[in-house]
Amino acid sequence: MTPLRHSAVVSASDGAGIQAPPVSAVRSSAIPGPMVTIRDVAKESGFSSTTVSIVLNNAPLARYIPAATKKRIERAAKKLGYRPNLFARSLRSKRSHTVGVMIFDMTDPFCTLVLRGIENSLYQASYLPILTDVHNERARFERYLEMLLDRRVEALVVLANWLFVEIDVLADLEKSSIPTVMIGRELQTDSVSSVIVDNELGAHAAVEHLHSLGHRKIAFIRGPKTLADSAPRWRGIKNFAKAKDLELDPKLILDLPESRDPISSFEAGYKLTEELVKRKRPFTALMAFDDMTAFGAIRALAKSGLRVPEHCSVIGFDDVAASGLYTPPLTTVRQPMEAMGAMAVSIVVEGINGVLEKQRVSAIHRKMAPELAVRESTRSVS
Repeated sequence: MTPLRHSAVVSASDGAGIQAPPVSAVRSSAIPGPMVTIRDVAKESGFSSTTVSIVLNNAPLARYIPAATKKRIERAAKKLGYRPNLFARSLRSKRSHTVGVMIFDMTDPFCTLVLRGIENSLYQASYLPILTDVHNERARFERYLEMLLDRRVEALVVLANWLFVEIDVLADLEKSSIPTVMIGRELQTDSVSSVIVDNELGAHAAVEHLHSLGHRKIAFIRGPKTLADSAPRWRGIKNFAKAKDLELDPKLILDLPESRDPISSFEAGYKLTEELVKRKRPFTALMAFDDMTAFGAIRALAKSGLRVPEHCSVIGFDDVAASGLYTPPLTTVRQPMEAMGAMAVSIVVEGINGVLEKQRVSAIHRKMAPELAVRESTRSVS
């Protein structure tokens, strides 16, 4: 008898006049009931479909409908379990209330708090994020971008956390009126906004901290040459060294290899620190490109019998979640990751509103200040 019962439910939704089972029966059935429509709510409340539609969609004319009528319609809608068809509504309004979020490598610990800032701010603004991980592949990036545009996202947030591919295609989005913001990199275009941290200032603060503790023989593991953050961080170090007459020993400077895997910097930090130890060139402190590199460096120093910070101070960059939990807790340069995500969302929401008001939307560029987080991996020279 179950198939017949299901048939009756479907026919009732089509207005065929066949008696449907009570709502409670539909909900308790193993077979899902039909979607409750405006017509169902109209029948239950005793008002016309037009009046019900105006009330449930909060249309401009709703202000002319008596409060008692609105309450009766709302009670009927709640009783039947009515939910608005947001897809159909978006087709009519040409709005999706969705924002595409593109990340270049989800495995990067840097992403966690940035994503939290993005998600929380989108939630507060009533936008739904559509998340994609492009694996640092140009082809995948372009395909996901195409898919997001096909789904009519109203804006894009691109987290260029470990970016090794050119993504100049984003500049073409100006023609699509899609507000776009990139976190972690600034493109040379007037159509894409950006939120970045002041890498030069952060690196300057890190080396200044080591210098203030009396360190003069400092080893450096720099970032990959093609990564956007590498150059400004090294510039901050050089500027401080020049101002303080701090010698930068070329034999104590090594570079992370090119890699599309952010986790690889742990292994690279380990191997490069082993190489520094083998060179028999004394150093009392090591400044790593990022926290993952610093973790690898600490592991290598321990293997060589060098304790941190007693024999060598180590400082990182980013302040990923594990930094405060590591042994010893890592001194690092904290990027305001959650705030960066929130800032990116505020920029694209402002852009969306500008598009709706048919205003010209210009790119906005924000550079946020980092903060030194001093923990137990650094100390004064003995």
